[in-house]
Amino acid sequence: MNMYVSNLSFNTSDVELNDLFSKYGTVTSAKVINDRETGRSRGFGFVEMASDEEANNAMTGLNNKEVEGRAMSVSIAKEKTERSNSGGGYSGGRNSGGNRRW
Repeated sequence: MNMYVSNLSFNTSDVELNDLFSKYGTVTSAKVINDRETGRSRGFGFVEMASDEEANNAMTGLNNKEVEGRAMSVSIAKEKTERSNSGGGYSGGRNSGGNRRW
């Protein structure tokens, strides 16, 4: 089961996240998400555990647990959806607006 972990300390590493969850079972992956430009933690991450039972125990035990002064939130991760290109932005094209005479 894949879990979304938010409100992490900006100092939390992948290893520390793994260590927190491994007390509840086998962690198959633990990743803190970093900003692409600065490399600094964005304060959330994802943890995947081998079994649903272990993941549920980890969610129960760790949700709202204070780590480095912050109460982290743990929930089931939602499936990633593709970004759409609709809405906002420049529409381009020659006749995209205005009363121009060519």
